[in-house]
Amino acid sequence: MTTATADGTSLWRHRPFVLLCGEQIASSVGRQITTLALAVTGLGAGPFGAAALLALTYLPGAVLSPLAGVLVDRVRLRNLLVTVTAAQALVVGSVPLADTVGHLTRGHLYVVAAVSGALTFTLAVALQAALHRVVPSGRLLGANSALTAARTSGQIGGPALGGVLVGLAGPAWALLAGSVAYAVEALLVLALPAALNIRRKQGAGSPLDALCSGLAVVRAQPRLRRMVLSGAGLNLGSGAATALYVFYAARELALDAWQLGTTYAVYSAATIAGALLAGRFARTTGLWRATQACGLVAGAAVFLIPAASLGPAFALLLAYQVTYGLSGTIWMISMTTTQQQVTPDGLQGRVAGLVQSVLLLTVPVGAFAGGALAAWLGNVPVLLGSAAVALVSAATLWAPVRAATVEPAEDVPSRLLSPEP
Repeated sequence: MTTATADGTSLWRHRPFVLLCGEQIASSVGRQITTLALAVTGLGAGPFGAAALLALTYLPGAVLSPLAGVLVDRVRLRNLLVTVTAAQALVVGSVPLADTVGHLTRGHLYVVAAVSGALTFTLAVALQAALHRVVPSGRLLGANSALTAARTSGQIGGPALGGVLVGLAGPAWALLAGSVAYAVEALLVLALPAALNIRRKQGAGSPLDALCSGLAVVRAQPRLRRMVLSGAGLNLGSGAATALYVFYAARELALDAWQLGTTYAVYSAATIAGALLAGRFARTTGLWRATQACGLVAGAAVFLIPAASLGPAFALLLAYQVTYGLSGTIWMISMTTTQQQVTPDGLQGRVAGLVQSVLLLTVPVGAFAGGALAAWLGNVPVLLGSAAVALVSAATLWAPVRAATVEPAEDVPSRLLSPEP
């Protein structure tokens, strides 16, 4: 994983980048604790209530991401980052406060889940734009790899910390710890350079016009458009498979709890490995070829889930988590880097918001569709169908692509974007 600035200085000595890495760890820990604590709290509302809480953490972000992108491109970026992270701390912290005074209601939890989800994905869009400003375009691949590794480290420790806190103090007070993590995140983004507050030149027009300009970038870049549509299909299929994974592994395959937990731990390790290898792999093959190859491998890996019903279940599920974690991580890093590199600076937020919206919407759609169809057809047929959707979607990346009508930034190494086979 190469992490150096344009002058050869290591990114680990580049203060804004180090702050962003710290922010990713704090944000990831806070989100994992919050998600776990809200899920435990929502169990008292029954299966539907718990599912509604989970959906509310994703759907607002999926719907509002395009508007968040417009906002990111039009306001002072550092101020927005500080405001969103501080608001996140206050929103999540309102739960233990309400619990202390005896006024915690189910409606309050639903509002917290929805607002927290919207803030989380607004922050994700803003950070993509911020990274492009603090790191040279030629170093975005290594920077995205390092940020993914930082975020994954928080995802590993966050659930364990959240589980301990829920067990010792209860879910409401675990949410207080999540609020503290978000407060630390706010302090880290507050320390980012004031130069991030310099607003880029904007053309006149309404928010709808601004959205259309972001959409025009996606339409003008055939490879970016192909990656978004392929990623949506891959998320649709893998989302359906993920929704059935625990029930299928525990009930039909009779895996023990420790075996199921091990498969998730292996996935986290594979994700970190993918983040560490993404830079070298993409620089060797090119970003586009890395996206093509890893997307195809990730789609094919989903077939290992239904295959577990025919062979050594535990070993095949481990193989799935390793393969999907490794290839899926490289695929996402390559796709995000390409998106950032071909998008003009003043449009980073809008393009990131549109792409994020499409990719997010397909996950809950796939999960709900997979669950509904499995109740009718059974787990294995639906898992096979989900794997087929994921693989076919990834395979579309290999269809011929016409040349882009908008040239990438001048400092993007052309061999990274479009290497010849």
